[in-house]
Amino acid sequence: MSTSLFSNTPSVTVLDNRGLSVRDIAYYRHPNEPTSTRTRITHHQYDTRGALKQSADPRLHQSEKANFHYLTDLAGHVLRTQGVDNGTSVSLNDAAGRAFIAVNNISTAADGSEDTSQAVTRTWQYEGASLPGRLLSITEQVTGDAARITERFVYARNTEAEKAHNLAGQCISHYDTAGLVQTDSIALTGVALSVSRRLLKDADNPDVVADWQGGDASVWNEQLSKEDYVTLTTTDATGTVLTTTDTKGNVQRVAYDVSGLMSGSWLTLKGKAEQTIVKSLMYSAAGQKLREEQGNGVVTTYSYEPETQRLIGIKTERPTGHALGAKVLQDLRYEYDPVGNVLKINNDAEETRFWRNQKVVPENTYTYDSLYQLVKATGREMANAGQQSNHLPSATIPFLSDSSAYTNYTRTYTYDEAGNLIKVNHSAPATSNNYTTTMTVSDSSNRSVQSTLTENVSDVDRFFTVGGQQNQLQLGQPLIWTPRNELLKVTPVVRDGDMNDVESYRYDAGSQRLLKVSKQKAASSVQTLRALYLPGIELRSVAQYNTETESLQVITIGEAGRAQVRVLHWEKGGPSEISNDQVRYSYDSLIGSCNLEVDSSGHLISMEEYYPYGGTAILTARSQAEVKYKTVRYSGKERDATGLYYYGYRYYQPWVGRWLSSDPAGTIDGLNLYRMVRNNPVIFADLDGLRPDSRNQLPGSHLYKPNLRTGEDRNLRDASLLIPSSMENAVAKGSPIKLEEALTEHALSTTPLLTDLINPSKVPMDDTTKNILTHKSLAGGILAFNAIRFSMSGNNNVNALRIVDKETSTHQIGSGGTLAYWAPQGGYVDIPAHPKNGKPELVFTPGFSGCIFVADKLNENTIRVRHVQGGKEDSEYNNLAADEHGQGMIDAMEYRDYGYHHDVKERLMENIKGSAFMIYKNERWNIRYQSLANAPGILSLKEESGGLFRKLPQLKGTICYSEGRSVVKNEVIPLHF
Repeated sequence: MSTSLFSNTPSVTVLDNRGLSVRDIAYYRHPNEPTSTRTRITHHQYDTRGALKQSADPRLHQSEKANFHYLTDLAGHVLRTQGVDNGTSVSLNDAAGRAFIAVNNISTAADGSEDTSQAVTRTWQYEGASLPGRLLSITEQVTGDAARITERFVYARNTEAEKAHNLAGQCISHYDTAGLVQTDSIALTGVALSVSRRLLKDADNPDVVADWQGGDASVWNEQLSKEDYVTLTTTDATGTVLTTTDTKGNVQRVAYDVSGLMSGSWLTLKGKAEQTIVKSLMYSAAGQKLREEQGNGVVTTYSYEPETQRLIGIKTERPTGHALGAKVLQDLRYEYDPVGNVLKINNDAEETRFWRNQKVVPENTYTYDSLYQLVKATGREMANAGQQSNHLPSATIPFLSDSSAYTNYTRTYTYDEAGNLIKVNHSAPATSNNYTTTMTVSDSSNRSVQSTLTENVSDVDRFFTVGGQQNQLQLGQPLIWTPRNELLKVTPVVRDGDMNDVESYRYDAGSQRLLKVSKQKAASSVQTLRALYLPGIELRSVAQYNTETESLQVITIGEAGRAQVRVLHWEKGGPSEISNDQVRYSYDSLIGSCNLEVDSSGHLISMEEYYPYGGTAILTARSQAEVKYKTVRYSGKERDATGLYYYGYRYYQPWVGRWLSSDPAGTIDGLNLYRMVRNNPVIFADLDGLRPDSRNQLPGSHLYKPNLRTGEDRNLRDASLLIPSSMENAVAKGSPIKLEEALTEHALSTTPLLTDLINPSKVPMDDTTKNILTHKSLAGGILAFNAIRFSMSGNNNVNALRIVDKETSTHQIGSGGTLAYWAPQGGYVDIPAHPKNGKPELVFTPGFSGCIFVADKLNENTIRVRHVQGGKEDSEYNNLAADEHGQGMIDAMEYRDYGYHHDVKERLMENIKGSAFMIYKNERWNIRYQSLANAPGILSLKEESGGLFRKLPQLKGTICYSEGRSVVKNEVIPLHF
């Protein structure tokens, strides 16, 4: 692979004199024009207080438009957001800092004024001042409609029965948009042990909405159906789930090895014997998965590139000695470029075929531009594939064996300057399957529709709601959305004077789909397909008019190794071609797409291959009936009859490579709220519809892709800033203590641990020590530490680390030091994975106020620990060369870990500051951190003469403190690698 395309194309951030990012510069080159470089600049503006005021992508900035405008309060919290993709929203907190009112779906009128005719207002109600202030209800009102109470929260009291089930003070009844969630028992570790769900009466009707008016729970319960769906859980003493019993009485059991890794899983269908789902797993010393054997005897092995530990092979086979005979079912081989983009995938289990003067090799190749966007892909497809749009191609039955079954294809992808996919060219010359899919992008936003809907850029926005949800799927297929911007129903077929075909959905309070109902008119009958999604099980049924003809339980195995396992148990009306209680093992690809399905004996059920961005290139199976019951496909997500993939928070259109709605998480993945997986669908997968997972776990290991959260993604939503109490200065006596006294569990839970004295401006030290402390380009170093305890009134003691440096300071009174590594702010230190021969077992670093503490596994013997500065996640970590990260990220303490806490009233508060260090204990490194409210600070340290007879020197520290200061969290992040 030539690297010239990528040379001299750095990502550049321009800072103003306040250190704020005002320009993000990217250099774009296309493989077809490798000598042509175009500059793409994203612009940011800030107000006089340093709060972000507006942001504009390269495309809209040329039109003197911004993607987002922000209005903030004096504390810097965003009050109003105006986005060209998702409309305008306003959010206000009450005097206690809790969410109080939020208004969204505000549009901008032609004259520039705000139009609230479609606005949705949500208000939060809490307990009174004499009570803990817990959330009681949420009210929702669409402009022009009556207000509805969409959620109610009921808390347990302090009765003996409630305390016996650990319920005292807990929310035990949550009335939401789908019905009621009832919690009947909780473990000491906080895991719910017994949870039940009841639906609204006539929940299948999308026009039925929840409204929990009044204060009488018996009246609320009259809105509920009688059926109760109960899920039971058992755990060990640490809170790890051991068994789950679904609402139909099927039991899933999981076992773990001594290191906490899964060693096996089992399923017991109600009334039947237990069966093995995962028979055995093998891991490397680093925790990477090497071998996995399922209950059907099929074995999957994993291989890794030694230098980078990238996954380079997934081989699934029936091994020698299998009852059906040895056979390789799938053998995927991956090739990467230096930064980790996949260049080629070979399936060595498939043969090379020849047809119409072409060699059809079972491989896919990928080409990228300088921004790592996919611009070209080649592969193979069925000879009868055709242009699919939102329809699946017909499966080939039985399995393909004819050389004329496959042909080569090439796809090219074109993007605009904002990252919108605007054109897909598909070419399969041997079958004349050549076509182009084009998208029309609005001239005032990143909203886009297929050009079959409109080719007028000024007309695009009318195909979207105020909040950025597409209102037509295809021509004549309207989409309706809930006030919470959830897809309510799709009408695939509209009939004049007759019943339409409709698919509708219902969601819980977390906007996760709970119910899907599809009504289809066929000849003189109406067929209703229903799917209810519950923990560990899907209840699916088919009815003709009101008579149920089929009832199916789909048991979804939660812990099944890499494979997704689904068990089909019919209670009524199962197809004759499929045996009841069929176990279907789905074996996936790098991004989780379901490629193979294998039954409990090891027979192949189906095989499917996908185009980039979704769409099915090959679909072949042993029977049409079994294809009908395959619902999980591309990226491991469910494909609906509409052709849409359901991801959790959003629906995805694979035929145009775009989301159906704007990102509900805002700019968590950039200014373009519709872009799919950063236009790189070969290595990135979206887990829930919000963004490509920046902590995406590396396949077969406990390591993560080295990517820290940036921008707004660093923060937790709906938090209130902790207003500092009045700060005072006081002189406190310092007493030398042993380091271990400052690191006890009691000390860490009650006393702030500060690094203020690890500062050359406050404490004299020699040049070597200074260099280790502050030189970011060096790999830190080893220093001797001990501690000082400053005693203050009101139990406001403070512990401070100090360096043993007898040559330059007389402040070294008391016990000797303990050796520890030091990671400088903005720098790193390399430490042994398992310290031996007297090597230090501690890592210290400066205090935290927006920074990040992260550990990478360089190799089997070395961990690199970094102190990444807040706002510099990309330059100091994310954009580093691959060899800087070694095999991958082990884990990280990010701002959202230590910068937030829940107060005594269970309000989410932002406390900003924290402290952290690493300690090696029980054969493993751990990150220990404190979240500090009203964090104290040591302004200076002086030595004074004291004592009546010996004139013993005394340490006096000037402490800036608040009576309200406290350690609000003391947590551990174990580093599994």
